[in-house]
Amino acid sequence: MAALPPARQTSTAVTTASSPTPPVVGDGGGSADGTPDEGSAASPKAPATTPPSERFVVIGATTLARRVCASLDGSGHRVDHLAAPDDRDLRRALAARPDGVAVLVGDDLSALRYALAVRHVCDRVRIVVTVFDRTVAQQLRLLLHDCVPISPADLLAPTLAGLCVDPDALAVRDDGHGAVAVRRQRGRLVETPWRASAAARRRSLLGRLRGQLQPHDADARLLLIGLLGIVAVLALDWAWLVSVFHRPVSTAFLEAARVVAGVGPAAPHDGHPGYEVVSGVAMLVTVGFTALLTAGIVDRLFGPRLVGVLGPRVLPRSGHVIVVGLGQVGLRLCQTLRQLGVPVIGVEREPAAPNLRLARSMGIPVVLAHGEDREVLARLGLGRACALAAVGSHELDNIAVAVAAHAVAPEVRVVLRAGEDEAIAETRSLLPLGLTRDIVRTSAAYVTAHLTSRPAGGPPRQVVADTDCDYVDLPAHGLVGWPVPAGDDCGHVPAAAAGDGLDTARAAPGAG
Repeated sequence: MAALPPARQTSTAVTTASSPTPPVVGDGGGSADGTPDEGSAASPKAPATTPPSERFVVIGATTLARRVCASLDGSGHRVDHLAAPDDRDLRRALAARPDGVAVLVGDDLSALRYALAVRHVCDRVRIVVTVFDRTVAQQLRLLLHDCVPISPADLLAPTLAGLCVDPDALAVRDDGHGAVAVRRQRGRLVETPWRASAAARRRSLLGRLRGQLQPHDADARLLLIGLLGIVAVLALDWAWLVSVFHRPVSTAFLEAARVVAGVGPAAPHDGHPGYEVVSGVAMLVTVGFTALLTAGIVDRLFGPRLVGVLGPRVLPRSGHVIVVGLGQVGLRLCQTLRQLGVPVIGVEREPAAPNLRLARSMGIPVVLAHGEDREVLARLGLGRACALAAVGSHELDNIAVAVAAHAVAPEVRVVLRAGEDEAIAETRSLLPLGLTRDIVRTSAAYVTAHLTSRPAGGPPRQVVADTDCDYVDLPAHGLVGWPVPAGDDCGHVPAAAAGDGLDTARAAPGAG
């Protein structure tokens, strides 16, 4: 996805597209539901022309593929939807030279194979392919002409980050020149430079400092207690020798080190039985501290080491964001928050989750636990956190996390990754779970915009998700309200065979 221009103060008109090909830009004034906003200035209008119907090929059996197919079909386009085509099916579908191909499968290796096969058969058709691994995405851009790799997790991360750190922002991201926020002002979406408030920065700093001295896991506590105990015995014995016996600094250090090592004072101290008794007790106590230190070191060496004892990977204690679910969406959200300077804690219940290695390499502290456990949330300092984001791949699990978060800290903002199935809709009506965003709907809007917006001035630059609408940033029109299809069932692939493929995709080694 191409980056937006540097942070700017000028407003971008909010328009609502009547169909995805191309959008008809209306007045800039209006609210999120399309009602006019009195007194707001009108934006320039695009030509209200309707292009002829185009033909597209959609490859994949994921929920995203079905949603894109339904959106294109509902806009009057001709769509060939292939769930898992072989070479013969692919050649047959591409024989008519479609206007675009969307490869929306569940893993990077299959996406790479289909993209190469499509380009081999049709050397000019534009391709939109979902890819998680950024290395694979970069190679696709270099090797294949007119091929656009996108990551649904990257698309939604700025929106989720904005909801976590700023209640008035629709999205917050770092565009390479600083953090910018997308806000709604008088019926328009405007981009302004963003910076955390002074109070939030102070809470984050204090939370990091507290985390250095308040380890979370047992092995870190053992290591820290053993280390601090040994250092304390060494310092006290050295201070006694220097201040009372007036030993040289180096000699005092040698004698104190011998006490800590358990071999006794370096020389007898006649007339000072108190010191000899204290030295003996210190040697005995140091044996226990040494055992704790050794146990902590062994656990750190053979354990996953997902949380640091000291340094950037310690758990922050206030002013942080708790991200439950370290799939593709959760990992990208953590990375985006870290880029914005917001401390973050990841929570993952699967010890063998593939993204744990990536989280560790990015310096993200991760706790292996169930996010719906109220005791876990309390131990992670939910009451002192900025927000909690439940972004796992299973929507009912996200509901459970949101309910537990409301029970532990009702005042903390909850951001929920959720779809639009019946269970989610019913739960929203019964309980204000939090701020929900549908990653499948948002990704479908961006993919359809990429496929259909070329005649309108160029491909989209970003997408911003709102509660009931998505805004696609088109070069010729700015942020345009993208219509939501009436249904997400295209009729070509059974719903039972589909999945979003967002957190189950197998990324290549070195993904990230």
